[in-house]
Amino acid sequence: MTDEKKTIPSVSVSYARNGSSTKANALGMRPMQERAYERRGEQYLLIKSPPASGKSRALMFIALDKLANQSLKQAIIVVPEKSIGASFHDEPLTKYGFSADWIVAPKWNLCDAPGSDNGGKVNSLGAFLDSEDKVLVCTHATFRFAVDKFGIEKFDDRLIAVDEFHHVSADPESKLGQHLGAFIARDKVHIVAMTGSYFRGDAVPVLAPQDEAKFDTVTYTYYEQLNGYEYLKQLDIGYFFYSGPYADDILSVLEPNEKTIVHIPSVNSRESTKDKIREVEHIIEALGEWQGVDPATGFQLVKRPDGRLLRIADLVDDDPAKRDKVSAALKDPARKNNRDHVDIIIALGMAKEGFDWIWCEHALTVGYRSSLTEIVQIIGRATRDAPGKTRARFTNLIAEPDASEDAVTEAVNDTLKAIAASLLMEQVLAPRFNFTPKNPQSGPVEGFDYGEGGYDPSKGNVGFNDQTGQFHIEIKGLAEPKSKEAARICTEDLNEVIAAFVQDKPAIERGLFDEELIPEELTEVRLGKIIKDKYPELDEEDQEAVRQHAIAALNITQKAKQIALGGNGAGGDDQPSANTALIDGVRRFAMDVRELDIDLIDRVNPFGEAYAILAKTMSEDSLKQVAAAIAAKRTSLTPEDAKELAVRASRFKKERGRLPSIDAQDPWERRMAEGAVAFMRFKKEGRYDG
Repeated sequence: MTDEKKTIPSVSVSYARNGSSTKANALGMRPMQERAYERRGEQYLLIKSPPASGKSRALMFIALDKLANQSLKQAIIVVPEKSIGASFHDEPLTKYGFSADWIVAPKWNLCDAPGSDNGGKVNSLGAFLDSEDKVLVCTHATFRFAVDKFGIEKFDDRLIAVDEFHHVSADPESKLGQHLGAFIARDKVHIVAMTGSYFRGDAVPVLAPQDEAKFDTVTYTYYEQLNGYEYLKQLDIGYFFYSGPYADDILSVLEPNEKTIVHIPSVNSRESTKDKIREVEHIIEALGEWQGVDPATGFQLVKRPDGRLLRIADLVDDDPAKRDKVSAALKDPARKNNRDHVDIIIALGMAKEGFDWIWCEHALTVGYRSSLTEIVQIIGRATRDAPGKTRARFTNLIAEPDASEDAVTEAVNDTLKAIAASLLMEQVLAPRFNFTPKNPQSGPVEGFDYGEGGYDPSKGNVGFNDQTGQFHIEIKGLAEPKSKEAARICTEDLNEVIAAFVQDKPAIERGLFDEELIPEELTEVRLGKIIKDKYPELDEEDQEAVRQHAIAALNITQKAKQIALGGNGAGGDDQPSANTALIDGVRRFAMDVRELDIDLIDRVNPFGEAYAILAKTMSEDSLKQVAAAIAAKRTSLTPEDAKELAVRASRFKKERGRLPSIDAQDPWERRMAEGAVAFMRFKKEGRYDG
């Protein structure tokens, strides 16, 4: 495996650094906080905003207004783990122009208190509810136990603010999800929910649809956040493969001069050697000559061959005293702005959600992580803005499938999951798409730049607003959502739809390795079924509108990436010349095809570009091994697929006035005809219920 093979990012996005996301208004609010504060009167508010955008501070502004002006008695801030409670310590907000300071009495920050979540802390929360004090901070677990003990009525007329809201689930097994459903049904509290990644890795919805519809959503995109930084201008994301023990290969991707967090694999994963302590020692030995331990911080000191001294924080050590000393040194507020305080952090299960190290330039993760949410959180560790930090990257180091392994199926699954994560992150990092159908009444939207020559009423147009980081794209034949809920999904939740699609194993397997694939089988049939299952409350027309908007967002990003990186090759010094590479790629794609229409977009294989990256990063033998493992599972047309194809054939008949022909030249038309015939056969055989 050559180094060259390992330095090709699958995503490379550049930003303009216009400084807007770091500037505060007269009340001390940054743009995301100002946007959220404008909705402070909403009873149910969902804030979707990336790590480091200031969600904790936004909540302080909103909570203080609700306590002062909206007749609420108290605010309870609920965080997933104790360490995140530090984000809600006292803040002198009046110093920056706001009307009040954020103050939490020490006894009411239960994240700082000793004891277990289901012991004295629950009683403390009960005492708080009976007190005149205003603000309490606790963990999700403490809150769950307290609701069980005191009942939901006890929380009436209070604000419940849930940080890292993606931990909640509509699954009946999720206690916090069930509690929130009960609070919403009773309708006597205000809820502010905050998350940097609203999708979950297990594809279970965060909220039941009827509950989610009650929330007003504030969305602040990664693009807005990173485009508005002062320093960081490029973010690379890549999945790279290795063979043998990972510690032997880690320096192929670990650059000792970059500030790095290394997340080593779980001891239960196939990437682990089952000796995590030895793995850390191996990484340290590979970096240089050990010089001992810094007595003040507990950091390992390692001398590089060039004489430079590295400070390495080991958060893997099983000795609690040692690990706590290192953890405390990392959190030392006096050192927060000192770039030289630490160089590399090695962690297992720590330094992810809520961990704030602004200097981190590289998040290096060994082995696939359990969910896309976790990956988004890990990437968030590297996307803080800091002086002199112009580039950041996330690397997922994955073991190549080995034909001799019993676990080849698991290896293939890890590979597919890594690709899914990369595809989703491309959507998360891209500007926001606003699609409209092209028709005679179409016109330009104020604030959008339509490129050289401006808006052309005779063709489909692509406009971009660089202040808001949004596209306006006209697509011929695009279905418009009819209901309010479908319109909300098309505006707010396309990434959640795409997350469900790219995590769908049959879709990604066929998209990457089925040489006879007709793309519409994925873009129309498979995605259509996923949307039908995800949003059963929508009627067929609205489901189709959501499908079209989602596939347009995914495939336009894929084609734009292909064009943007096409001339330069990914990952070298010769990056796309302008910060607008992806924007130019979208415009070029629209121009190259003369006119964007939904049929054309449906004919793009969403996984085609991912395969091109995979072919460059994986050895040829391993690639063949993966393809063979997937081909062995391929099945003939199922009754379910036949039914979906028959629905598409029926739609085809409505549009064209005839049924699709089994002898048609167009392969998709032939496939619909085959599906319709198979559907009739399966129906006759009684293969469908009812």
